[in-house]
Amino acid sequence: MNTPVRCDLLIRKITSLVTVASGAPGALSSPGWDDLGIIENGALAVREGTILAVGKDAAVARTVVPASHCEIVDGSGKMLLPGFVDPHTHFLFAGSREKEYGMRAEGIDYMEIRRRGGGILSSVRSFRAASDETLLCAGADRLDRFLRNGTTTVEGKSGYGLTVDEELRALRLMNRLNERHPLDVVPTFLGAHDVPGEYAGKRADYVRLVIDEMIPAVAGHAEFCDVFCEKGVFTVGESRAILEAGKRCGLLPRLHAEEFAPIGGGKLAAEVGALSADHLLVVPEEDVIAMAKSGTVAVFLPGTSIGLAKNEFADPSLFRKHGQPIALATDCNPGSSFTESMPAVISLAVSLGGLTVPEAIVGATRNAAAAIGRLDRVGTLEAGKRADCVLFDAVDPCAIPYRYSTNLACCVVKNGAVALRADQVFLPNGRNSQ
Repeated sequence: MNTPVRCDLLIRKITSLVTVASGAPGALSSPGWDDLGIIENGALAVREGTILAVGKDAAVARTVVPASHCEIVDGSGKMLLPGFVDPHTHFLFAGSREKEYGMRAEGIDYMEIRRRGGGILSSVRSFRAASDETLLCAGADRLDRFLRNGTTTVEGKSGYGLTVDEELRALRLMNRLNERHPLDVVPTFLGAHDVPGEYAGKRADYVRLVIDEMIPAVAGHAEFCDVFCEKGVFTVGESRAILEAGKRCGLLPRLHAEEFAPIGGGKLAAEVGALSADHLLVVPEEDVIAMAKSGTVAVFLPGTSIGLAKNEFADPSLFRKHGQPIALATDCNPGSSFTESMPAVISLAVSLGGLTVPEAIVGATRNAAAAIGRLDRVGTLEAGKRADCVLFDAVDPCAIPYRYSTNLACCVVKNGAVALRADQVFLPNGRNSQ
């Protein structure tokens, strides 16, 4: 007879335990309800930040025993999901660009605003002028809001510095926030976000700067290398050269692709072995086929369609047709998607973007984790994985997109510890108080 193992966190009597752990291994294409792995009257036990057991309440009770210091959480009338993973954000920025939203609502498009001095370069000016403390406080406040909405892992991109020193500063600050804040922050180098004003008319020189100086300088501070591969920004050839240079320095490739014009970004992502290609509003079918074969995850950013005052979304039917896994992300940034709410993104994806509820839930957890190489540790609720999970004041996954204006997260667990309860006053910079 096996001796019960002591646990230090036990969530019991969970009305609906959504493990997202069914189906084939890896990221899932066209997931259905069975793939959510829902357990009724479930329980989840944790020891030292790792899931010990997950299953029916009675079965878990037979395999674990609460340690003297164990915290026991009542899941009656609640739903437990894996913590959301947000695989595409630009959360470290200064200033705001709400006036651009008003311009877009009046019919002025993104590229025209960029030509007028707005867009990314406006945020570059604000970022360069901001102190480290200003950026740290702003970044921590946003991480607080991610956590409050049930996100436990967030990818963050540089790209508002666009000099060697400023890009390095952005990544160092993100790593400092990762050390200070309960959330896990996954840093991505995006020096090829735009061409800064001082290199106007000298794009080739700036590409050489990114390859020859920026990438070697930031290699120890980022995990991924990303490029804004888009008409009028960086070409497929330039993007390939930057991503290959990143690979030589140990930075895994990811890519902004096919947001405004189909120039071959999806195919490039497949060819360089990118973990993900993101946006994909106008991606050609042949690019989707290539991505599906390469294992590149498609990341949809439906919040961007709202932020750009457009009613255009990536077509999920094209991705389903070719067995292409879909992830979701907020794209949190000051210009086109100023939100830290994955539940809001799930609602947009279902109500306007054509995803089913299971596709959206899997896209915000399991497939999102795969898009940043974290599926071995987060994204599903399974024994041996990190205990990142969220208790919601609901019993059905449909409630998340259905209650689109309500934050239903009532208890957020990060690394096996309760990081936030709904009855707590939430203070800035990751600090909680009863």
